[in-house]
Amino acid sequence: MTFNDNVRIDTGKVSRRRGGRGGAIAGGGIGVAVLLFFASQLLGIDLTPLAGMAQGGTVQDQEVGFEDCETGADANENTECRMAGASDSLDRYWTEQVGNYRAPGVILYDGQTSSACGTASAAVGPFYCPSDESIYLDTAFFETLRADYGASGGSLAQMYVLAHEWGHHISKLVGSLNGAGNSRGADSGSVRLELQADCFAGAWVKDASTVADDRGTPFLKPVSQAQIADAMDAAATVGDDHIMEQAGQRVNPDAFTHGTSEQRQRWFLTGYQQGPTACGTFDVPASEL
Repeated sequence: MTFNDNVRIDTGKVSRRRGGRGGAIAGGGIGVAVLLFFASQLLGIDLTPLAGMAQGGTVQDQEVGFEDCETGADANENTECRMAGASDSLDRYWTEQVGNYRAPGVILYDGQTSSACGTASAAVGPFYCPSDESIYLDTAFFETLRADYGASGGSLAQMYVLAHEWGHHISKLVGSLNGAGNSRGADSGSVRLELQADCFAGAWVKDASTVADDRGTPFLKPVSQAQIADAMDAAATVGDDHIMEQAGQRVNPDAFTHGTSEQRQRWFLTGYQQGPTACGTFDVPASEL
């Protein structure tokens, strides 16, 4: 999606950290088990393993400002500015959709940083931490999506990643997250939670071009079919079946935590076509997931 050049971005909803070093991920090399762990965390929320893997001393972070991110033109040119602009839009959208809404924290970091769920790093990808209600994202992950998983990685694909994590926060606010459990399998609460986040992401995309700044200027131009295809491509590359195949493994539905590529695309489209009230993934039988 493309921002309107003259829209004003409120960067106060996002933190930017630099210089995070000092923590370490336990273990040596990337074996099959570690690769599958890494893959299962992409766009995910199962943070129990992450908390156990945080090792070493405190990560030293330096907060830096967003003086270079003021307008939609900046968001069109710079990935971190794009995340700041999308955060502003997402926050304003969900304020109108959810009663007693409160915004999540959004932390953009470089390398690794501390979170209430352990050390955030490239080894775990973007995630939502329920403990501090914050989204952690290293924008270098978008290159990982392109290079290692074959995603096109365009602007809407990038914003889909953020919108998906924001969707986990919405699931917490409406109570879905608390009932999801930590199970695996094609009909598990984990899969239903991930598909709900995809659906919530699609719902925001549906109305994103109508969300405006304080002066009434819409943040984003109407989405094109090519951009929708870009987001769908990103959703497909992080399907459990695709990730297992990429790792050279047999597709095992009993180990699913996020849903298949087809399911992730379909629920994104459900949100995009019908809005957030259609995202009741916990209310449908397994055959309709």
